[in-house]
Amino acid sequence: MNAAETKPNSAFLLPVAILGISVLGVYIAIYRPFYLSNAYYLGALIFLQILFAAVWNYRDRFFPLLVAVFLWAGISLPFNGVWTVGRWWVLAVGAIVGFALYMRTDQHRFGSFHLVAFFCVLAAFVSGVVSSLPVMSLLKALSLLLLFLYGSTGARLALAGREDRFLLRLLFLMEILMYFSMVVYLIFRFPVFGNPNSMGAIMGVIAVPLLFWGVLISEGRDQRRRMVFALSMGVFLLLYSQGRAGILAAALVCALTCIALRRYRLLIQGFMVAAGVAGLVVILTPSEQLEDMPTRHDSSVSSFFLYKGHEELTVLGSRESVWSDTAAVIREHPWLGSGFGTSARSGAQDMGFGKYASVSYTNREHGNSYLAILEGMGLVGVVPFFSLVLMLALKVGRVFARLRRTMNLRHCSVPVAMILAAGLIHAGFEDWLFAVGYYLCVFFWMLAFAFLDILPASSPAHYRPITDFAFRAHPQSLPAVASER
Repeated sequence: MNAAETKPNSAFLLPVAILGISVLGVYIAIYRPFYLSNAYYLGALIFLQILFAAVWNYRDRFFPLLVAVFLWAGISLPFNGVWTVGRWWVLAVGAIVGFALYMRTDQHRFGSFHLVAFFCVLAAFVSGVVSSLPVMSLLKALSLLLLFLYGSTGARLALAGREDRFLLRLLFLMEILMYFSMVVYLIFRFPVFGNPNSMGAIMGVIAVPLLFWGVLISEGRDQRRRMVFALSMGVFLLLYSQGRAGILAAALVCALTCIALRRYRLLIQGFMVAAGVAGLVVILTPSEQLEDMPTRHDSSVSSFFLYKGHEELTVLGSRESVWSDTAAVIREHPWLGSGFGTSARSGAQDMGFGKYASVSYTNREHGNSYLAILEGMGLVGVVPFFSLVLMLALKVGRVFARLRRTMNLRHCSVPVAMILAAGLIHAGFEDWLFAVGYYLCVFFWMLAFAFLDILPASSPAHYRPITDFAFRAHPQSLPAVASER
């Protein structure tokens, strides 16, 4: 659809929408005034207004709204319970509207990755039918469908041609998040991210890799100092969380980036700085026990980070029991699994379940996203899921291989590949990769589907000169980034 066709439609729809809302408002004020004095209905009205405003300017507003809603539902802030319900409606609207708008563009296209994602959804629905908790499993399969549909259409529509601006804004938001988190955790002693592992996941998968990339591309002394300071806070918060999976993911991705750039001195310096920050973390972490707050059980660095005060266990002692339980369920249901997003538990069929969030007796900790999906789907149903992960890992590896050849850090695929690589590593120790209710899962797959459109061509003859992908100091001066066609 060209611009000439779009403007008349917009000029017609806007007055009609305003008139319809005005008539509805007058009707409610006269015939249903109690709606405006009820907190539930008033909140629903505000929610609908926000959703309508986001849909009206879908490409600019809906992506950040969706991320904010899922993040708000998963952290310890007021009204997070409201968004636990509202997030699914936002995701449904985003998927449906995004699909409709994306299919109206002339550039819409789908590849093998999207086909495999479709088979994942199909397998999830089949698994839900044979599950011991079919309703819960089918609802989770529906949420996976909505997420993959939005990622394949709405997320790509939001980022197409504006990936550079998106990344710089995300980098700026990570800086703000570092200041906010330091104040909340160290001064107010409030666990805004809930479980320390959740803070470790955000820091290890998104914040530290992205801020490390920001340090590498920073220009000028002042900008570099600011980025180094933000990265130092990110490393501090990551180590403070004692989230070993996040620490491992961030360390491996940053090391892989340094190796790809052949900057071995930077790699050694980074680990030395991290060791110094680790000592500071051990000193500043209080020993008193607070709910969902990191605690220092011992002054030993190895006890603090490796054992978390449980020296009687091995380094992976906390994972061994849940891995054993998962392996036992896989042996009981090897082919079709226990059902997508559910765990086989005796007596669970007779219990109720949450309509908008999982409860403890319909799901449990697995300690590994890949074991979790294998348990739920079985050896037959897991094939498209593992294929999807493998395809994504190969594309991420291709970016790092190209980075080693070209040394071009400023291509927008590099920071996205760093985040996705950290996520794939982290998912080996936490079971969130296909848990759609978790905000990190939503952000990861939206970024993964958009990542396909910004991959550099395999042959240098098929992409523009590297200078066309360069970032400047100000987002408004950035050129559009070409997608691989």
